[in-house]
Amino acid sequence: MASFVIRQLRKAIPRPETELEYTDPYELIVAVILSAQCTDERVNMVTPELFERFPDIRALSLADPTEILPFIKSVTYPNNKSRHLAAMARKVVDEYDGKIPGTLKELMTLPGVGRKTAQVVASVAFDVDALPVDTHVFRVANRIGLASKGRTPLAVERQLKKAIPETDWSEGHHLLILHGRYTCTARSPRCDACSLTKVCGYYSSLQKLPEPLNGLSPRKGKFYCRTRDHYFDRPDSRVDRNGTRQVACPKCGSMNVYESRTGITTRRVRDYRVA
Repeated sequence: MASFVIRQLRKAIPRPETELEYTDPYELIVAVILSAQCTDERVNMVTPELFERFPDIRALSLADPTEILPFIKSVTYPNNKSRHLAAMARKVVDEYDGKIPGTLKELMTLPGVGRKTAQVVASVAFDVDALPVDTHVFRVANRIGLASKGRTPLAVERQLKKAIPETDWSEGHHLLILHGRYTCTARSPRCDACSLTKVCGYYSSLQKLPEPLNGLSPRKGKFYCRTRDHYFDRPDSRVDRNGTRQVACPKCGSMNVYESRTGITTRRVRDYRVA
C-alpha cells in the first residue's frame, strides 16, 4: 500500500517541500519552532520582520524574550516561544559556535526543539532521512491505513518507517503533510478530489454509512430514531465497538439516528487526531 500511496501523491503534488519561508538553517529552525500548533501561513507573516530585527543566531542570542515577543504575538503560545527562541539561540552560540547542529541528537538538546522539530530541521536543512509526524501526517496515515490505529505520533512514525523505504522518508513526510493540509483535511475531507480512495479505510467506512432519509419532520423533534420510529430532542450517547462516541436514542439506545432537518445519519466514522 505504501508504494501506491507515495506513487499517487507524487503525481498530485509535483513539489513536495516545506511551505515555511527561510534562507538558511537559522531561519528554518526559528520558523519550525514558531510553527508548533500554528499554520505555516501565519508563521510566514511574522518571520520577515523578526529576521530583519534579528538577522542571525548571534543577534537572537543577545535578545531578551521580551524583545522577541512583539514580533511573534500573532502566533500560538508566543510567550513560551519567545523564551524558547532566546534560550535556543544562546545555547547554539555557547555550545555550537553559532552554527545550527545537523544531527537529531544535537538538535534535541536545544530548548524548544522536540523530536518532530529536530527531524524537520535535520531533514530540510541537512538532508537527513527523517519522517517527522505532525497532526496532518498522523491523521492521513491513520485514515488511509498506513498506520494501524497508531495512538501517538511516535507509534505512527515507527509504522511509517517500516512501510516506506528510508530514501523516501523525507519526501513522504512532505507528501503526507500537503495531502492532509489541502485534500485530506481534518474537517470535510475532499474525498472527491483524492487519488487514494481505492485503498483508504476512512473512505471505505464513509461509503458504508446509511443513505439520507427523506420526508422527516423537524417539527416533531430534532432527531429521528429509525429503530423505534419516533422523534426526540435530547439525544443520549453511546460508544460503538470502534471506540467512537455516537448519538443514541434516549429510549432504546439505538444508534440508528438521523437529523430530522437534513435527513442525514448522525453516525460518525472513527477519525484520528493527535492527542
